[in-house]
Amino acid sequence: MLEDLIAAITWDPNPEIFHLEFLNRGPRWYGLLFATGFYLAYLVSRRMFKKEDLEEDLLDKAFLYIFVGTLVGARLGHVFFYQWDYYQNHLIEIPMIWKGGLASHGAAIAIMIALWMNSRNVTKRPVLWIIDRATLGESLAGAFIRLGNLMNSEIYGKPTDLPLASIFVRDDPPPRHPTQIYEALAYLLVFAVLAHLFFKTKSRHRLGLLSGVFFIGVFGFRILIEFLKENQVPFEETLPLNMGQILSIPLVFLGVLLLVRA
Repeated sequence: MLEDLIAAITWDPNPEIFHLEFLNRGPRWYGLLFATGFYLAYLVSRRMFKKEDLEEDLLDKAFLYIFVGTLVGARLGHVFFYQWDYYQNHLIEIPMIWKGGLASHGAAIAIMIALWMNSRNVTKRPVLWIIDRATLGESLAGAFIRLGNLMNSEIYGKPTDLPLASIFVRDDPPPRHPTQIYEALAYLLVFAVLAHLFFKTKSRHRLGLLSGVFFIGVFGFRILIEFLKENQVPFEETLPLNMGQILSIPLVFLGVLLLVRA
């Protein structure tokens, strides 16, 4: 039966696309999907700017701010939110992003700071104007990053006997929720809603509306999906909610506030 076939899925891809012996490592699927997500986000944003007859130079500068903010914020978010007990004694390892450890909440905070700087130095418009226009790309890139997590066999869910369960062979666990796929699909749904609002309605003229939908959608889904995930670090076992949920709650409230204001 189809259900039995789905239930029997085992997941054990090599995180490396190919291996370079002289480096003892090679390009990884995570990096390729991360870059692909950003490239597609750029293409979508270029179409948005073209629709509004905006200079492409503004987009290029905004993406530079976003890219730097994403890398720095995601890394520092992981360091301070999840593993400060380790990194406080290994400060030299903080910049070593190739060793793993990125947090989307840190990226979200840093991107907002970066776009605030961009609004002051480049666009000379309200910060919510540029954040609104970044939401489509961010939700699309987020979906590809979660697929990168899938290729790394990481951030998976709790054991389940549901038909969609997958066996992540690298950790030899029982069948689990493929929460990376759940999140990727959720972010693609948010992207579709935002694209409709921007291209098919006048919502782009209501300052903060797209940002509100983004924060509620992305981090609302995050709160729900976290109930199906395994905790990432041991100290989360002592918390009423895990760190991903705790960090998502204020961002959902921010989204509600932006929608009310819009």
